[in-house]
Amino acid sequence: MTLTETAAPASTQPHILCTDLVRIFSADGVEVQALQGLNLRVDPGEMVAVVGASGSGKSTLLTILSGLDTATAGVARVAGHDLLSMGGRERVAYQRHTVGFVWQQTSRNLLPYLTSAENVALAMNVAGTLRGAPRARRVEELLELLDVGEMRDRRPGELSGGQQQRVAIAVALANSPQVLLADEPTGELDESTSAAVLEAMRGVNAELGVTTLIVTHDPTVSGHVRRTVQIRDGRTSTEVLRSTRVDEHGEEQHIAEEFAVLDRVGRLQLPHDFMQSLELRDRVRLALEADHVGVWPGDEGRADAATPPPPDQRPPGAPAAARAEPAAPAPTSRRARRAEERAAEASAADASEEER
Repeated sequence: MTLTETAAPASTQPHILCTDLVRIFSADGVEVQALQGLNLRVDPGEMVAVVGASGSGKSTLLTILSGLDTATAGVARVAGHDLLSMGGRERVAYQRHTVGFVWQQTSRNLLPYLTSAENVALAMNVAGTLRGAPRARRVEELLELLDVGEMRDRRPGELSGGQQQRVAIAVALANSPQVLLADEPTGELDESTSAAVLEAMRGVNAELGVTTLIVTHDPTVSGHVRRTVQIRDGRTSTEVLRSTRVDEHGEEQHIAEEFAVLDRVGRLQLPHDFMQSLELRDRVRLALEADHVGVWPGDEGRADAATPPPPDQRPPGAPAAARAEPAAPAPTSRRARRAEERAAEASAADASEEER
């Protein structure tokens, strides 16, 4: 059996699906929301990087997807498993067969007293998959795929950091998981070694078709994946999609397009630099056009705040031909309408008294 034959079959369902995912931690009566309604979809065979600053919620997301933690609310499904309702026995089987995991700390991935080959074989022994010659063949194929075949008889202490992470990836793939999760896999490596490890992961993704999710704060990881999802304040905020196109001269062009993520109820997060540049805060004004939505500062003190600014005063990137309709008046409450009626009646009475 070849490595490609052990890959999971393609599916029309997403391999990772998170909908309105919430995780709340409580300590000493204080609640901290690590995830605040996060939405994420990763289709079979995709290689996706999730990036974000420290405290953005990306590591919490990974521990939930790995089965090490449970979400407070929402939906989290991985390869057909409902992570919120999963029982203990199913969770163990899930962690052994459905997902593979690579930690940032190389010391957590490998047992120091076993060789590279023995570490990979141990994962299969624990899960009860493959025995004898098929197991030995699987070990050799994985180490060769990760370009550490010559290190099969060396222990972790005799390997470089990059070699240790390659062996760790082989261990994570030992039982043919459908999804590979990696938590800061290049966090302890230098730039050139990081690039080599990421390219090895991309090669595994292409060869085996295993769905791969990398969580990192390193922005350079984005250049090694087709899709990058950014998390901010416990929610997905933007996505960058990369593609290759051939221009009219026959030259290959690499295109990167950034998109804001829109959830089911219409919420999105504007990039920080957009908000700072236009001084957007608290409230903004919207204008619905034929093919886009305009967003403008909502300062009530501005003299021209009743309508969006004319085309020549709009922010860079807004279509020059776009025309915004005046904002509709805000609905008036019943109490406010009654107060206005009483005021009008009093004013009419005063006018009648003056005429007399």
